[in-house]
Amino acid sequence: MNNLLPLPVLLPMFGAALTLLLGRRPRLQRLVSILTLTAVCGVAGSLIWITDTYGVQALWVGAWAPLGVVLVADRLAALMLTVASLVSLCVLIYSTGQDEEEVYRETPVSIFHPTFLLLSAGVSDAFLAGDLFNLFVGFEILLFASYVLLTMGGTAARISAGSIYVVINLVSSLLFLTALAVIYAATGTVNMAQLSLRFAALPGDVTMPIQLLLLVVFAIKAAVFPLSFWLPDSYPTAPAPVTAVFAGLLTKVGVYAILRTQTAIFPDRPLTELLGWAALATMLIGILGAVAQSEIKRLLSFTLVSHIGYMIFGIAMATQASLAGAIFYTAHHITVQASLFLVAGLVERFGGSTSMDRLGGLATMSPVLGVLFFVPAMNLAGIPPLSGFIGKLGLLAAGVEVGTPLAWALVAGSVVTSLLTLYAIAKVWNRAFWGTPVLGPHAPHDESEGESDGRLPGVMVAGTAALVVLGLALTFFAGPLYEYVDRAAAGLLGSSYLEAVLSGWVR
Repeated sequence: MNNLLPLPVLLPMFGAALTLLLGRRPRLQRLVSILTLTAVCGVAGSLIWITDTYGVQALWVGAWAPLGVVLVADRLAALMLTVASLVSLCVLIYSTGQDEEEVYRETPVSIFHPTFLLLSAGVSDAFLAGDLFNLFVGFEILLFASYVLLTMGGTAARISAGSIYVVINLVSSLLFLTALAVIYAATGTVNMAQLSLRFAALPGDVTMPIQLLLLVVFAIKAAVFPLSFWLPDSYPTAPAPVTAVFAGLLTKVGVYAILRTQTAIFPDRPLTELLGWAALATMLIGILGAVAQSEIKRLLSFTLVSHIGYMIFGIAMATQASLAGAIFYTAHHITVQASLFLVAGLVERFGGSTSMDRLGGLATMSPVLGVLFFVPAMNLAGIPPLSGFIGKLGLLAAGVEVGTPLAWALVAGSVVTSLLTLYAIAKVWNRAFWGTPVLGPHAPHDESEGESDGRLPGVMVAGTAALVVLGLALTFFAGPLYEYVDRAAAGLLGSSYLEAVLSGWVR
C-alpha cells in the first residue's frame, strides 16, 4: 500500500511535462490537467482510508534508508492531500473557463497548466516529506511555480508583487538552508523521526535556537504576524485562479510544516507562550487590516492572514483537542478562502472591479453570484452550524480546557476576531451586493481592473459552486470528520509516526 505514496508527486510532474509538450493544443492541455488532478484526488482519498485503517505508511524511496528520501503519510498528511487536491481540481475547472474567454491575456494556457501541475506536485511533496531536506525541496518547487503564476500576464503590478514575493521567499529559503546545515552538524541527520530521538538527548540551549529558526522560516511561509507583511500586497494582483490556490494552499503548507515539526521533532518543547502570542497578534492585527479595506481582494487577503492565527492557536496549546481543532480549521479554511477568491474573480468579471466604491446591487443583478459569495462568507465568519463555527468552537473549548491566562486571552481574541470578520463580510455584502447598483456591467473601468462583459461563464460558475459545495460538505460530515481529525491529533502526540519511519529503516 505504501507504493501509492509517490503518486501524488509523480502524477502532477508527468502531467506537467505532457501539458508542456501540448503547448499548442490548449484543449488537450486542459483535459490532461483535469485527468491528472482527478487521479491525484483518487490516490489521496485512498490514503485517507489506508492510514485510518492500517496506520502510518512510510516508503524509503530507492530503499536507501537511512540516507534516502522517505515519504510518510499519516491521517494528517492524507487529509491535507485530499483537501488540497480537491481544491486544486475545482480551481483548475474554474480556470478552463478563463482560458476560453481571455485567450492567453490573463493566464496563458501554454504556461499556466504545466506550472499549475508543478505547484500541485510541490504541495504534495511538502505534505508527504519525512525529512527536512525533502520539505525544503517541496518549498522550492512551490516557490518556482508560484512566482511564474504570480507574474503571469507581465503587468507592472504583478511583476512588482512577484518581486516582493520571491525576495521574501528567497530569504526564508536561505534561512531554511542555514537551519538544515546547523541541524545536520548537531545531529548527523535531517530525518524527522531520527531528529525526534536525537534532539531529546541534546541540551535546550542547542535545540532552542534551531527550533526558533525553523519557526521563523515556516512563519514566513504561513504569513504569521509579524512576518505576514508581504501577503496583502502580493496575492490581490494575480489572476483569480492563481490567487485562489495561493490563498487556499500555500500558507497552509507553512502551517502544516509548523504543526509537523512541533509534534514530530519538538514534542517536549512546544514553545506555547511564543506561538500563543503570535497567534493572538496574527488574529487581531490581520482582521483590523481587513476592516480598513475598501477593495474585496485586499480585504480577503487580510482575513486570510487573520485566520491563520486560529490554526497557530491550536498548535500553541499542544493538546489533542487543540490540535484536532487546528487540523479541522485548516481543512475548512482551505476550501472557504479559495471559494471567496474565486467569487472575487467572478465579481471582477461581472462588475468590472473589486473596489466596493465602484460596486453595488450585485445580488440583484446576479442572484447566483450573491449566493456563491454569501455561503462561504458566512462560513468564514463562523455562523452556526457551518464548519467555520464548528472549528472555532473546538478551538475555544480546547483553550478553555487549558485554562492558562494566555489560553483565555486567545479565547477572547478568537471571539473578537470572529465578530470583526462578520463585520468585514457584512460590509462587503452591504456595499457590493446589496443596495442600488453603482456601476453595472459594461461600465468603464481602470486598465488595471478586469474587463466586464456582464456574463458569468458557466464553467467558472461550476468550478466556484463545486468548491462552495465542498465547503458545505465539511459541515454535513462534520461529525465523522471531527472524529477523524481527533484520531489524527492523537497520532501526532503518539509514537506511530516515528515507529513507521524507523521500522522501514531497520528493514
